[in-house]
Amino acid sequence: MVQKIIKTGNSLAVTIPSRFVKLAGIKAGDSVKVIIETAKGRIIYFFSGAKQLTISETLSKDR
Repeated sequence: MVQKIIKTGNSLAVTIPSRFVKLAGIKAGDSVKVIIETAKGRIIYFFSGAKQLTISETLSKDR
C-alpha cells in the first residue's frame, strides 16, 4: 500500500486507512508508540488501543 504524505499545520503526516482503523478498533486520541529505524528508513507504529487481528481478518481485507 502506498500512502501520500500530507501537510498538517507545520508538520507532515501519513493518514491511517479507514479499513485498518475499523479492523483494529483504534480511534482519535489513542496513544501510539513510535519506533524510528533511521538506518533502515522506516517508522513502526504500535497502537496501544488496537485489538489483536486474526490472520484471516488481516489477509481477507488486503485482497
